[in-house]
Amino acid sequence: MKILYTLVLAILLGSSAFAQDTKKVIKLSEPVQITDTFEVYGEKVGDYEKSKTLTEVLMADYNNSSSVVVSTSIAEVCEKKGCFFIAQEGDYSARITFKDYGFFVPTDSKGKEVTIIGELSKKVLSEEKAKHYADDAGKSTDNIQGKQIEYSIVASTVIIQKERKNQE
Repeated sequence: MKILYTLVLAILLGSSAFAQDTKKVIKLSEPVQITDTFEVYGEKVGDYEKSKTLTEVLMADYNNSSSVVVSTSIAEVCEKKGCFFIAQEGDYSARITFKDYGFFVPTDSKGKEVTIIGELSKKVLSEEKAKHYADDAGKSTDNIQGKQIEYSIVASTVIIQKERKNQE
């Protein structure tokens, strides 16, 4: 009987240890540049214009498609493979996808500071497409009704800042 109790206890403890690791990080692309302070995905970084905040860019008048350099933070990441992320500042947000579907960001990038180099556009999404995007992000689709307006940046480069360690 002790053996049976020991076996059941071992199974329960083992399954709870596996249950804690349910959120596996997916990293389908490797950085093209790595420094002490950042990692670059997509095209390598050369010189680029001074970045603006997401709010500054979305509030400005721009043509249907405009080249932008934006510094912001990642609010949400596609949980399936890192194929897009949402940048958000207050009431302003934009979906960030990657040029030619050529690279992805790690799925644990949420909350990290980034600089995005790419093309900004404004799109009207069908309800079906908006629900698909919400589902990919792991969000509820219950409140999505009708067409949705979305700002989008197709990034050629994403520079992800590394987390700074406390210096004591």
